[in-house]
Amino acid sequence: MFLPVSKNDMEVRGWKELDIILITGDAYVDHPSYGAAVIGRTLENSGYRVGIIAQPDWKSLKDFQRLGRPRLFFGITSGNTDSMVANYSANKRKRKVDKYSPGNRPGLRPDRALIVYSNRVREAFKDAAIVIGGIEASLRRFAHYDYWDNKVRRSMLLDTRADILVYGMGEDPILKIAEQIKTGRAPGDIRGIKGTCVIINAPKDISGCVEIPSFEEVSEDKDKFNEAFTSMYSQMNPYKSRPVAQKHGTRFVVQFPPPRPLKKNELDKIYELPYEYESHPEYSKEEGVKGLETVRFSITSHRGCPGECSFCALYFHQGRIVASRSSKAILAEAKKMSVRKDFKGTITDIGGPTANLYDSNCVKWGKTGYCKDKKCLVPEKCSSLDLGYSKSLELYEKILAIPKVKHVFIGSGFRYDLFLDKAGEKYLKAICEKHISGYIKVAPEHSSEKVLKVMNKTSFKKYEKFVEIFNRIKKEINKKVFIVNYFISSHPGSGLAEAKELASYLRKRKIVPEQIQDFLPTPMTLSTAIYYTGKDPFTGKKVYIPKTFKERKAQWALLQPGNSFNKKR
Repeated sequence: MFLPVSKNDMEVRGWKELDIILITGDAYVDHPSYGAAVIGRTLENSGYRVGIIAQPDWKSLKDFQRLGRPRLFFGITSGNTDSMVANYSANKRKRKVDKYSPGNRPGLRPDRALIVYSNRVREAFKDAAIVIGGIEASLRRFAHYDYWDNKVRRSMLLDTRADILVYGMGEDPILKIAEQIKTGRAPGDIRGIKGTCVIINAPKDISGCVEIPSFEEVSEDKDKFNEAFTSMYSQMNPYKSRPVAQKHGTRFVVQFPPPRPLKKNELDKIYELPYEYESHPEYSKEEGVKGLETVRFSITSHRGCPGECSFCALYFHQGRIVASRSSKAILAEAKKMSVRKDFKGTITDIGGPTANLYDSNCVKWGKTGYCKDKKCLVPEKCSSLDLGYSKSLELYEKILAIPKVKHVFIGSGFRYDLFLDKAGEKYLKAICEKHISGYIKVAPEHSSEKVLKVMNKTSFKKYEKFVEIFNRIKKEINKKVFIVNYFISSHPGSGLAEAKELASYLRKRKIVPEQIQDFLPTPMTLSTAIYYTGKDPFTGKKVYIPKTFKERKAQWALLQPGNSFNKKR
């Protein structure tokens, strides 16, 4: 049964009021790949009466009032993506499709959805408690550079007038918030919950607080912006971090430390909740929600990534420590999937942010977190990082043995630099033989060592070594398998010379890349800090920034010269 979306749904359950109402910018899809569904089911499992308002019409108050006033709070998210990323391309053009909306229809979520939704709730229910979360809240929790406004904007807490902000994966914080409000605590007085941000009057009220440059300072001084960024970056270890405060006018936004990564049994419970694995029936006339099709028969195996790629937001959202589900729970989910009426025999993915990091571990992760001055994967994989290749392959074989399961594919992207030793080659060979549908996804991103360094990626020589190994394995197994390469154009550090270098490499090897991403500066990433300030925050060194539309267009065209779309750009 779906969570209630109407008064009629509430009556069926015998409910006169709800404890919590979740508002989301996505269509309502009850699948564990959708954040609102996960949070809704987590709260429901703890005994709360939860309802969903999906993609409300923000031009009136009617949709926001349709479930009444919740007893505890409204939980608001823009959805699985930042609303500005969902609505606009890297060239600031309106997108023509939205895969998280019914029938791919664009325009069903407003720009800056969190602000719009929260202010509508305030109009409809003046004193209602508001908790904001999801990727848009998470990555806009402090003063941040906004690409679409081309300026530094305030913390989302202030613009939404919310009581509390949840950042990262919010299952544990949201339950603690609900419990405190349930016991009579005023939402504005809640303090100290890990994974949350609040507004206070003075940082001295919070013990051990680290104060970073204010909104006013980072808006006017790019060096102060980078100082604030590096301070935030240093306080993301869930075992060692301190609260961080940033002044906005006369008040302070305070971030409490990240929660510890969930243990296997805790993560298992989240994915064992009674999801419908379907979009709400109300979308049936519009051919459902297309975004569901890519994950309908996929299984999430883990969260987090220790890669720290400069352009990736995972460091500030899911975190650097990998949290994996148990193989027993994944196998159970596969068995459950295999008996569904719509299952055709193929599991399309078992993965996470990086497919070949499932069940990876470091002895420090569960005790002190990660190393302060050492990267896990760059420039080389740390010897303390144990990869779970043998467990992964054993798991895939067990799933293949389930009746009605014909194929177990890994559709997520792989770290190619983790295939270069004997264990990696063995894993790659097994993947190519049985567990890719014909294409393996990797992300070299660029060929220029200069650009790769800015991206915090490994040397391109490792990619070339991977290609050699892949081609050798391809011959050994006598199977038609191919590499899908992901590249980024116009990333900080890349001028026309570097773009030409990459274009030349692709041309010589007769590679026609299908996946070229025009660099999009999204809030709270290292690459965005570099883009805005023109400097590396950690070294202070200047970095070349391709900012003009003319140059961005030229770099794209160099990498995809035969693409007819370039003629329209």
